[in-house]
Amino acid sequence: MSYVYLLDTTLRDGTQGEGVSLTVADKLKIAEKLDDLGVAYIEGGFPGANPKDEEFFRAARSLRLKHAKLTAFGSTRRPGVRVEDDAGVRAVLDASTPAVAIVGKAWDFHVTDALRIDLDENLAMIRDTVQYLKRFGREVIFDAEHFFDGFKRNRAYALATVRAAWEAGVDWVALCDTNGGSMPHEIHDIVAQVIQEVPVQVGIHTHNDCELAVANSLAAVQAGARMVHGTINGIGERCGNANLASVIPNLELKLGYSCLPSREHLRLLTPVARFVGEVCNLVAHSYQPFVGHSAFAHKGGIHVSAIQRNPETYEHIPPELVGNERRVLLSELSGVSNVLAQAQAFGIPTEGREAELRRLLDRIKQMEHMGYQFEGAEASQELLFRRALNDFTPPFRVLAVRVDTDVQRQGESTSQAIIKLEVDGDIVHTVSEGNGPVNALDAVLRKALAPHRPEIRRMHLTDYKVRVLDEKDATAARVRVLIESTDGEHVWRTVGVSENVIAASWEALVDSFQYYLALVVPSQALVEA
Repeated sequence: MSYVYLLDTTLRDGTQGEGVSLTVADKLKIAEKLDDLGVAYIEGGFPGANPKDEEFFRAARSLRLKHAKLTAFGSTRRPGVRVEDDAGVRAVLDASTPAVAIVGKAWDFHVTDALRIDLDENLAMIRDTVQYLKRFGREVIFDAEHFFDGFKRNRAYALATVRAAWEAGVDWVALCDTNGGSMPHEIHDIVAQVIQEVPVQVGIHTHNDCELAVANSLAAVQAGARMVHGTINGIGERCGNANLASVIPNLELKLGYSCLPSREHLRLLTPVARFVGEVCNLVAHSYQPFVGHSAFAHKGGIHVSAIQRNPETYEHIPPELVGNERRVLLSELSGVSNVLAQAQAFGIPTEGREAELRRLLDRIKQMEHMGYQFEGAEASQELLFRRALNDFTPPFRVLAVRVDTDVQRQGESTSQAIIKLEVDGDIVHTVSEGNGPVNALDAVLRKALAPHRPEIRRMHLTDYKVRVLDEKDATAARVRVLIESTDGEHVWRTVGVSENVIAASWEALVDSFQYYLALVVPSQALVEA
């Protein structure tokens, strides 16, 4: 079985997509998930372009990657500048990654009209940069930008750029359909010609402007390319990049190639795709193939009847292969087995509780309709199960809460939260301030609980995201708040939904404290004992 190497550029090319902005902490979390999935290369960013990416590469040195090579991205040296003196090339080296990706022009039109330099100087820039980076022991990937457009207009020069990189000792040449305008048959034919002309390892980097990035990537592989660049969920500039969430299962399950360490890693595809979407704060595309919420959902009566006898009647693969699940819509049988399995996974007794499980299923459906999503909020999901099945004793009860915000004329504001709660049989009534309503609520909850539950000093909020669910309702829209918390060892996520962003935040915040005190702390004590 032929192996195809995956270069994931979610953290670099993906962040060029409209509406995508990741913090350094976000990028580190995604990098760990990509490594768990088993991709071969993670392109982390452009260290010569912005301080955030430079900080990411410094922080990423502490990552313990099991499968992936972290890759820094940069450009060939500037025209007229010695490669040793080029600040961008130096920044790529300073990132201290085992692999580097260097972009250079492969279309003569771009060389003469965009860079406004001599064609031979561009070849020298490619050659010098690759040779210099190889001298420092880096694995070098040359991204031949606009290669397919360039090949179709000046075949000889496009090939000359590939040959220049190969002669300089490059490890891979990634042929880029930068404008996303090529057809699959063109990609296949041109890749085959390159492989015949130049004995270099070829990769493919496609964009989705014609909705063909995945098809073009697969065509390139069938023509002999052995590296595919792409992003999770296809995020990227304009219409996005090749969607690895579709490329991977098509390679593994349809075309007979291997691109992940094992088939068990393929089962992580759906959780990783949804995790990346949540961290990027993008609305999940329910109809996305393989990993979408609706990818294996069945509603029509004939379809439902057929899949209950044999799922192959209306499913091209078992959803479990990619970590997804079958869903039957608008049916009393819809998802009961999934609810049962999840309850058992939480260690909750289920024997003889079919009626309760069905009521829980109905409740989950109602909550999903309201806007709740539990893929990225596993702590709230477990609390929901335990509360519904009477397997949860809350460590505290909120009796009343109020928050006020005072906005000054200069635009500055302070918030004050007042809480009344019951903990260990005591009634606690206290007040606290914060630099915003959520901060004030967090502070007052900590102040009220700390004398009884000093463990909460170990936990803190690490991420807070708000998503508008009903844009058409403007300021009256329902919102979903996702909170991530940690105690330095465990990480958990909770969710809240409301027309009031403060109410949604409070729901997620209370769940975070309840989950930690009721489930994380006792498990820690059990391990320590």
